[in-house]
Amino acid sequence: MMRRCRWSAALPLLLAAWPEPGMAASIGLFESTTDGVSTEFTVNTQILIIMTLLGLLPVLVLMMTSFTRFVIILALLRQALGLQQGLPNRVVTGVALILTLLVMRPVGEEIWVTALEPYNREALTLSEALAVGEQSISRFMLAQTHKGALAQIAGLAGEGAVTDPSEHGFFVKLAAFVLSELKTAFQVGCMLFVPFLVIDLVVSSVLMAMGMMMLSPLVISLPLKLLLFVLVDGWTLTVGTLVSGIQPY
Repeated sequence: MMRRCRWSAALPLLLAAWPEPGMAASIGLFESTTDGVSTEFTVNTQILIIMTLLGLLPVLVLMMTSFTRFVIILALLRQALGLQQGLPNRVVTGVALILTLLVMRPVGEEIWVTALEPYNREALTLSEALAVGEQSISRFMLAQTHKGALAQIAGLAGEGAVTDPSEHGFFVKLAAFVLSELKTAFQVGCMLFVPFLVIDLVVSSVLMAMGMMMLSPLVISLPLKLLLFVLVDGWTLTVGTLVSGIQPY
């Protein structure tokens, strides 16, 4: 009985929100332009595009930010310290996400002011708002992208030489940005790895010289690496390096 009453109360709202016959064909969120002629997709096609974008949105958002660089560097730092169990994946991912929000705040504010607010005021259409937001995120990605990576991806995509890097397609810039982020992450991770690798080598050599073959070097090197990391204020240096490594756009 209670379920029937709830359906009866919700029925007028559903009828009010349901589009009238012939109205569904006029709903237009996406359209394609060919030779100056705009063609709207059908409702079924638009729903398919929206559902696909919702599934890919988290991955695209992470790939268009510095999250990839941060999480790789922090994972390499954890491995260099030997804290696979002491520093869980959720902590590494959380720290990388917080740093990403800190770094991407200016870009998000610009997108909000120049694209989302005008779109909410109906001053811009959806396609125009997406174009404005794309320009903001493209400037950020190009500021972090190496020229060699951009030229390589543009060649693989079949795009010719351009005078302005912003003239490349968005997915070309995105692929070059991801490639550059991977390169930068491994470079920084290598610099973080070297001091702890030296400690491991010294401890292993000392234990071997003392004839203590059965003792794991990790038992001795782990406290030494943690002590060194704390004495030099390693987290402050690491976070400062990560955030200052982002080029302003």
